[in-house]
Amino acid sequence: MSLFAFAIAVLLLLLTPGPTNTLLAVSGAARGVKASFPLIGAELGGYLTTILPLVFLAAPFLADQPVAALVIKLVSTLWVLLLAARLWTRPPSAREPGAVTVASVYCTTVLNPKALIIGLALIPAASFATPETLLTPLPYLALFALLVMGVATCWLSAGAAILRRVAATNPLLFGRVAASFLVIFAISLAGRAIGWI
Repeated sequence: MSLFAFAIAVLLLLLTPGPTNTLLAVSGAARGVKASFPLIGAELGGYLTTILPLVFLAAPFLADQPVAALVIKLVSTLWVLLLAARLWTRPPSAREPGAVTVASVYCTTVLNPKALIIGLALIPAASFATPETLLTPLPYLALFALLVMGVATCWLSAGAAILRRVAATNPLLFGRVAASFLVIFAISLAGRAIGWI
């Protein structure tokens, strides 16, 4: 896959609403873009925590282990449901961000199925056969990091620009709407994992 095709595929994945993007938008609305910038590093760190071992070690193993992929998707579903419950009961505000922390964004991204797609299908796997093949994924990883930072900034900005007024005037409603989106995503993820969707 060319770097250009890779960039388009990654942008489409990263721009798709999901649990990490929901948390970024919620934080942008509750705290603003500047105060939410550490979450970008948490997202990038979460993706790399999953992607690097896939690209450099596990890609051949997981391709033959559908049960492992199923377990990862179900664990991801449970995590997203836990975040939804936190947002439902403790909506974020400018004074108390609630469920949107560096740790929650990091964990959510580690468990995000997008990382599996990127690590297993989009970034070429490294090979220890020669030094050149070991370095094959590096340009893709560098481009991926830039794309994550750019798209995360967009989600924070969208939250700050579009959702901030709702978060300030009715934080309970705001938290519950965000939680509802996470529940819908979790149901979709679980449905695809077990073959219902």
